[in-house]
Amino acid sequence: MPVTEGFFVDWDGNARNTLDPGGGYLCETDPVARYVAVTTKGGTLVHEGTFYKSLVAIEKAGIHAPLVPGSHPWGRNEDGL
Repeated sequence: MPVTEGFFVDWDGNARNTLDPGGGYLCETDPVARYVAVTTKGGTLVHEGTFYKSLVAIEKAGIHAPLVPGSHPWGRNEDGL
C-alpha cells in the first residue's frame, strides 16, 4: 500500500498525520477503502485506523481528536508505555 497524506485516530484518541505518525512507526494507506495500517519498520502491524483526508473530515464524523505531532508519544504511563 502506498502512503497518502491524511489523518487517522490513534489508540489514545489523538489525531495523527499519516506522513508523521511518530513512535518510529510507518503508515500504509488505502484512501479508497479509508484504511490506515500503522506498522513498525520491520512490518509488524501495531494499529489499524480509518483514513481521513482532513481534520475537518474527522470532526464531521463526530470525533473530537486533538492533532498531535509525531514527537508526541504513543501510549500513556498508565498503559505501561
